[in-house]
Amino acid sequence: MAAGDTAIELLDESKVSGENGEIYLFQWLSSTERHAKRASAEQLKTCQTDLEESLIKIVSAPEPFPLPGRPIRRLVASCLQALYTRGETKSLFDTIQAFLKILAEAKPPAKESSRIAAIYCIGELMGTFGSQVMSQMAEVATVTIKLYRSSSPVILRAYALHALAKALNTAKRAVTDSVAKDIIKHSKNALGDKALPVQRAACEVLILMFPSGDGTRSIADVESILNLCVKSLEGADQLTRKSLAKLAAHMLASTQIERVVPVADTAKKGKKTQNQEEDEDIAPTPHITTEEAKPIMTPTEMLLQLSTHFNKPQSSRRTRVGIFDFYSALLWHLGTGFVESNYALIVSHLMTEIVTNPRNTGSRYEVLFVRSLIEVVLRDLIGVRMLGEQAQISAIQELSSTYLKRWPALMPGQSAPNPLCLVIALREVSGLLQQLGNAPSPVQDALSDPLLNLLSHPSHSVRISAAWALRCFCYSTPLRLPKVLLSVVEKLQRDVSSLTTPAAPSDIHLRALGHSYGLAALLAVIPDRPLYVSYDISAKVFDMAVQILKRAGEHDVKVARIEIEIAWTCIASLMALGPNFVRPHLPQLLVLWRNALPKPTTKDGAAGRSVAEWEFLLHVRESTVGAIHCFLKYNSPTLVTADVTRRISSMLSNGLAFANTYITSRPNLNQEELLAESKGLGIDGREALLRSRIFQCFSLVGFAGVTESVQSSLLQSVITLFASPDGYTGSSVQAAIASSSGSFTSIWQSVDGYAYGLTNLQVEDSPEWMNRDSIESSIDEMCQKPIITALEHDPLYLCQALIVDNSCRAPEPPPAATAAVDAAIMLFAQLLPLQDVAQTTRLVTQLLNSVGSPKLEKNTGRKAAALVNTTFAIVFALRQGTSASARQVLGNAQVATPLATFLKDVLVDGDASMRKAGSEAIGRLASVAGTNFLTSQVKTLVDQVVNNRDPHGRAGCALAFGAIHAHVGGLAAGPLLKTTVHVLMSLINDPHPVVHFWALSALARVIDAASLAYAPFVSSTLGLLFKVYMMESHEPDGGSLNHANMSGDLPAYQVVCQNIDAVITVLGPDIQESTRTRTLVLDLVHQFIDEEDDGICVEAIKCIQHFLMFAPDHVNVPELVTRFRGYLASSRRALKLASINALYQLVQRDALSMSKLGGDRLVEELFAMLDDDSSVDGVRNVIASWLQQTVIYNPSAWIDLCQRIMSRTTASQQAADAAAKRGDVDDEGQSLSVGTTAASSRQTSRWRTQLFALQCLHNICTVVGRSGRREHLDIAFARSQGIPTSGLLVTRVPDLIKIAFTASAAHVTEIRLEGLRVLTDVIEIFAKVPDPDYEENLLLEQHQAPITAALTPAFSSDSTPEILASAIGTCAIFVGSGVVKDVGRMGRILKLLTSALEQSKGSGMLSLGDAAELSPNASVMLRIATLSAWAELEVASAQQVYLVEVVKPYRATLAPLWVSSLRDYASIRVDAESLDETAAGALDSSYSSLGREVLLPYYVKAWPVILHAVAIAMQKDDPSILAAMDGQETIPAVKASTDNRDEPTVFFYVVFGLVYEALATSTPDADQDAQRTSIISLQALKCLVKRKYCGKVFNDPPIFEELLNLFYRMSLTEPSGVQIHLVEAIASLADSIKSGDLTNGQSSHTENVLSSPLAHCLRICAYILRRVISGPQNGAVHDAASPADKVKLIIAAFDAFSAVAASFGPSKREDFRAIAITLYCDLLKDEVSELDLVGPTLQALKTLLDRPANLPDPDHKFGRIVHGLLSACLLNVDAMSGRQGPMCNKKIKSNLLASVLILTILPTTVAVGRPVIEHCCFVISQKLVEGGELSLTAAHCAKTLLMASTTGNPILKQCTRLLLPGLIECLAKAAASSDDATPSEQVLATVSEINKALSALFLSLPEDIRPRALGVIIPVLILFLDPARQPPSPLHTQSVTQLLSLAAASPAAFKDATGKLEPSARETLETSVRQALGNRAATAEPAKPQISLRSF
Repeated sequence: MAAGDTAIELLDESKVSGENGEIYLFQWLSSTERHAKRASAEQLKTCQTDLEESLIKIVSAPEPFPLPGRPIRRLVASCLQALYTRGETKSLFDTIQAFLKILAEAKPPAKESSRIAAIYCIGELMGTFGSQVMSQMAEVATVTIKLYRSSSPVILRAYALHALAKALNTAKRAVTDSVAKDIIKHSKNALGDKALPVQRAACEVLILMFPSGDGTRSIADVESILNLCVKSLEGADQLTRKSLAKLAAHMLASTQIERVVPVADTAKKGKKTQNQEEDEDIAPTPHITTEEAKPIMTPTEMLLQLSTHFNKPQSSRRTRVGIFDFYSALLWHLGTGFVESNYALIVSHLMTEIVTNPRNTGSRYEVLFVRSLIEVVLRDLIGVRMLGEQAQISAIQELSSTYLKRWPALMPGQSAPNPLCLVIALREVSGLLQQLGNAPSPVQDALSDPLLNLLSHPSHSVRISAAWALRCFCYSTPLRLPKVLLSVVEKLQRDVSSLTTPAAPSDIHLRALGHSYGLAALLAVIPDRPLYVSYDISAKVFDMAVQILKRAGEHDVKVARIEIEIAWTCIASLMALGPNFVRPHLPQLLVLWRNALPKPTTKDGAAGRSVAEWEFLLHVRESTVGAIHCFLKYNSPTLVTADVTRRISSMLSNGLAFANTYITSRPNLNQEELLAESKGLGIDGREALLRSRIFQCFSLVGFAGVTESVQSSLLQSVITLFASPDGYTGSSVQAAIASSSGSFTSIWQSVDGYAYGLTNLQVEDSPEWMNRDSIESSIDEMCQKPIITALEHDPLYLCQALIVDNSCRAPEPPPAATAAVDAAIMLFAQLLPLQDVAQTTRLVTQLLNSVGSPKLEKNTGRKAAALVNTTFAIVFALRQGTSASARQVLGNAQVATPLATFLKDVLVDGDASMRKAGSEAIGRLASVAGTNFLTSQVKTLVDQVVNNRDPHGRAGCALAFGAIHAHVGGLAAGPLLKTTVHVLMSLINDPHPVVHFWALSALARVIDAASLAYAPFVSSTLGLLFKVYMMESHEPDGGSLNHANMSGDLPAYQVVCQNIDAVITVLGPDIQESTRTRTLVLDLVHQFIDEEDDGICVEAIKCIQHFLMFAPDHVNVPELVTRFRGYLASSRRALKLASINALYQLVQRDALSMSKLGGDRLVEELFAMLDDDSSVDGVRNVIASWLQQTVIYNPSAWIDLCQRIMSRTTASQQAADAAAKRGDVDDEGQSLSVGTTAASSRQTSRWRTQLFALQCLHNICTVVGRSGRREHLDIAFARSQGIPTSGLLVTRVPDLIKIAFTASAAHVTEIRLEGLRVLTDVIEIFAKVPDPDYEENLLLEQHQAPITAALTPAFSSDSTPEILASAIGTCAIFVGSGVVKDVGRMGRILKLLTSALEQSKGSGMLSLGDAAELSPNASVMLRIATLSAWAELEVASAQQVYLVEVVKPYRATLAPLWVSSLRDYASIRVDAESLDETAAGALDSSYSSLGREVLLPYYVKAWPVILHAVAIAMQKDDPSILAAMDGQETIPAVKASTDNRDEPTVFFYVVFGLVYEALATSTPDADQDAQRTSIISLQALKCLVKRKYCGKVFNDPPIFEELLNLFYRMSLTEPSGVQIHLVEAIASLADSIKSGDLTNGQSSHTENVLSSPLAHCLRICAYILRRVISGPQNGAVHDAASPADKVKLIIAAFDAFSAVAASFGPSKREDFRAIAITLYCDLLKDEVSELDLVGPTLQALKTLLDRPANLPDPDHKFGRIVHGLLSACLLNVDAMSGRQGPMCNKKIKSNLLASVLILTILPTTVAVGRPVIEHCCFVISQKLVEGGELSLTAAHCAKTLLMASTTGNPILKQCTRLLLPGLIECLAKAAASSDDATPSEQVLATVSEINKALSALFLSLPEDIRPRALGVIIPVLILFLDPARQPPSPLHTQSVTQLLSLAAASPAAFKDATGKLEPSARETLETSVRQALGNRAATAEPAKPQISLRSF
């Protein structure tokens, strides 16, 4: 901040009276507060007195000051606090006096709002500086108590107590005893006050009056306050309950603090320290001797205080719910330490005092009510938020030993636990299991037997819960699954066989059912854990079930019922295994279903059937339809074809008709028998369940195959069920009595679990707008929960697919009667939108008539239920009707108008959920019904608002406005926006909380919907929101008594924040423009974020987040971060979650600056949060995003963090270690110093946190590895760059390996897998890195032992298939990484791989290492893993030569296995049963169709690698792969000549099919992996098309054409990298066809060559060339291939072209050569691309022109081609004359090189015209002499021609003659310019090239001409000599060397030539040579031979 900026302006009173006075005042206060907090004491000195006067004046508010509303008073207090904190405090006393004076003014009394502001300011000032003005305390106490007792408004009385509490906090010492007694007395009275805000304030005061550390606490105090709290619960809302709970928890918790029993020495009293509160372990403080200190209540007595109130017969439902708020607050207050150490005691208290208390077991509803409350405490609070992992383990052990293991009671004197307790224990165990993940062995031992035993418990609920717990157990510990499954199947078989024996125990049928539930639950785990179970068990269960069904007909009704339920339950759960299992059984199932659901006949309705028979028939149908339901749910759409749909829907209709028959004949049955049902599901319950199942099945099956008559009867029956008076199944007499006596209050209050047939569906999800803690909300919901769901209502839910969510809860279906209503409503919602207009109109009329039926008047409850059901049904139907046709039907006036009339009444209902549903329905209707409807609706709503004064009605209308805008959309509702905004704004001013709250929420929806269109209203809206904030009526405690009591549950300020948020979004980036708007918004948000209420804070944080998006520069980020860190540490959960979201946004925006602000501390805090409470979502995202952005700068710091977490132990690890106490620690593990340390002393950490830490390590490795920053991987490089090595990744390799080792030995599967992943990362990233200390060694060599040690545990006995597979892969990566190249030194790692391979040879199950025998699926999966690991090695052996030795011994084994695994993959892909007979031992017979979907993903991943290995083996001509392809296990002894066989090999089609499919399905823009697969496939294809594999397959036109079409397509679409392999495959194919048809070469003159197969191959090559050379015709870039790829492709394509062309006759061959050369000419002509493609591809041109000299060329075709090509080159060069630039140079260079190449390789037999040659040499000479860039190229060309001419070719000799003058001229020019000290590289190189050319020419001449030659050469060379210059110039030295070499080569000629030189020249030459020889002699003795050697 600049200094001038902090100057504080004084208040300008003239502005206060203006029209915007309030806003001016607010903004002045905001800026004063900001400045005062930053100002120095000096700055404040000057203006403090003026400021204080202004502030006091603002509070007393004389005219024209505005009333000091809430924001004003808060800011005044805040400013005063800032002033006194930073400035002088001497005037503090006077200020407080001034405020007290405002309160004391009697005549005239001050304004209300001034008094509120004054008392508020006193409170704040006393709260901060109370200890400095103790003398004021007495007066404050008196004034506040007096105000509380006065008849002032609620808000003033509440504030008086709040102020008292604040003052007590700092100045309690100044309160005298008598005043203290007074305070306590009045506060206790206030707990019973009519006004809830006053009660809340009284709670605060009492907490302070009874501090937890004081020594004088009597039991009476605790009890009296607790009684008052409980008494107040009845009328309390949620907020007040929270305050009461806080007080009750405080009082009760304080009984646990050890108090000193007063002995003679009283001084000990004060020794109780205050920090006992914070310290979570409530241990006796050491300095008090134990005899005198003890708590005044034992924990049990403390808890009894609550349960006694809960069990009082007269306590209402609200009170009892509230008491659970007390429980949760108390346990939270006592803290984790207390709860963990007293877990057993807490559970036993809840079980004995509450669950089994007779008061709570009266009805089914009571039982479920209590169970739900207890689960909130046990599960959500204790289990999820408080217990650490170790405590979770002990909790399971505790529950098991105290409850689960006690049944059945075997010993005399033992009593079995109550079934209700068992249910709760079982449900808690299943929750804990899901949290724990892999259960450690002590937990496994504690559970496996008791859970199995409890399946046979007599109580239905216990059996169901035991089945669910068993399912959770096997899901999280799958190694136990196979054994448990088998034992349950055995028990079930035993039970079923003894069902019919008379000697069986009486409860045998219950036992059998229990085992069938258990089995169903376990079968449902199989799809999630397929690798652990052998599939024959599912087949076995299916057969057993069918057998039972067939037998059931022979037995008595009672037994048959049980048998049928067992059978169908098992079948239903098998349906979850999916289509592959069900398909073979479907025909049989359809028959069974048809038999169970026959067409109803007339005799069904006839009288005379007993109740038992009806029940049996209903039961059969219900069980059957249950199985159909599961079938539809898990096998659609694969198996649910049109035919199946038709058949199933007719069966379902039969079932429905039967249920209806039962309903009609029910009145004639024996009523006593009907009602005297056994416990469990009665006959009516069965019927309801059957109905709900039928409806659900119809919903699932879809309506395409369902006839209209069936649809119409369905709709009739659902409407009757949920909306008509006849749908009610309760006692109508009782209902009529309740209606007439008026005892029916609200449908939501009913407690019979049926609630007149009310639905359990919710229109809106949980009320998010409260921003409450989820536990408080769950407890609060119980006040209004007429229907409580539970798993035992529908056993089918046991076998639903598992949705693993954080709550770890079982699925909870509603009771049967309610389930039927729910299913009916959902079915109605799906069917209604499908009807036509007439039918829909009829249905809507029927529906509305049902609800309005006069019959309902007698039954108020049913009327209410029908109303709710109908409204919800309409909403759901409108949600479903999204298709165009549905919109037309529902929007038709005949449908919409009656609906709207009905909804109009719903809107004004007193019930909030009805208003919400009604408004949504109106909104959705308006969106489908057109403009006229929309305007009339809005008009109606406006009238309603104007005329209807009922607050609920007005709130409903407001909601409807919001919904209409939200659903119609901003554009369509645009014309109505103005009206809407005006109406809502007037409603927002309404003082009634219901009205203004809902109007504000509606406005927020309107703003969001209108978006930018809302801009004109922004400023008025902000003004309105500010006004709302200023109004006393809208404050949380404000308004009249009624209003103040309501507003607790209607937090207006939260919605004000949502509106501000919406406004920020409308403004968007424009918010930066308008300073006025921006500052107002920011000031408001800052006020709200400082409010005490969490909910308001959360909404304000969301505003800040949006603000950060649009105007980040105006937000103080460091301050925000500090604030968020504070919230993270707090126990206020809503704030925690909001700050995590906000932090995530900040981190994503800029993690680096966050690192500067928060540093490592913040990340550590986040990790600690994960550990502390794993249910907080979002933390992981924050850390991951942070890591992603910053790890590259300092990986080491991140590794430290993760290492810290990994170095702790997890609880399950401790438990496992303690249980095992193993002695045998791996010697290699020992070297890592892990595994033996004393585990008990280490901190523990949750395993999910460790898993996350490992995932972070994996991310660190991948991010750093991919970043391309070499210094992280290579210390030597880092040192050379001068980078400090300390923080680099490479220095942490030992740590990473150590962490991976720790993880690999962990107990939890997921951690072990992640550990292997990190190990793999390390090996892959550092494989090539050298050891910094020993250059020639690799870094990882020294770590081989620890890596081996980390891999070893994967093969131990408790390993799972996934771990084994991963470990095998890692072993292969290590072996293939090249760290250890010597096979002998690979040690254990290679051994692991080879043993896995040995195992894979045989068929049947594998057992790797010490792991237990694996299931068939796991065996196949591991076999795939092993083979693909070896395939990786085979592939890598191309790069790493040493691997050839590793793989060699196993080739014969591998080849057949590889081929057979490809065959298996193919057979899984084609779903073929036909291939199974040929199984060469690799496939197991029990491997049924079921394995397919499980294994497919593993095959998909592995097959490209295996194919690659096969392709490589084929390329190497490995005999074993040929044998394998022929289906032979071993290589045949006599090698038959297979090179031109006729038939393809046995497996040719399998492999060819896979390859073809892969190529046919590849897409051009695929990722790297897909491209790799294409390349591998082409490599395989290259070999496959050879005769020895394919025989004569391709002589068959259809197959050949298919392949050709594929090739054509690939040549069009594939990138260059793939096409290189494509052209090679084409050449190979051509070769194969040629050898198959030997006549092709000779006799093909007659037939049409161009249509022959080979010509097609040529065509494709030509097309590819054309495309890569000139790009596609449309000028688009060919692809993103690198130049290197393009070059390779051009060369490969020309090679392939030549190879294919070579198989034609000579004249055709020349034609094709011409085509190829023409294509190459395009390349020479090219002026578009920058790339030089000619230079690298000249070799292709060379091969094109190569041709044996002796070939006849009768038509001179070849000569003509060559001539043409040469001319083209020269023309190209000429075309460039007079042009400049790199493109020209490139083209000239290319063409010169090409023309020289042509001249040098031409056979002598080809004649070339003289002009061409002359022109060519002219061009070269010209370029030589011109100098510049091209002279070097020209020199190269000249050198090439000169050197070639030495072979004696006359044409070339001619060239030499033509070129010599140019060469000499060029040298002379160079010599002339050689004065510069350092000639350019280019000149040097050119001179040296020319010298070489001349030497070569000289040496080729005969001795007699040599002097003449020297006469030309020497003078030029002498020009370069300059002996005087020291040191000699480079050109000088070069020339001397050249001269000496010439002299040495031919001394006589040299002598001759030098004699003829001019004297000056000769002198220069001599001095230079002498100099040179002198130097040389000095350096090396044998000078002569060295010189003579130079010339060669």
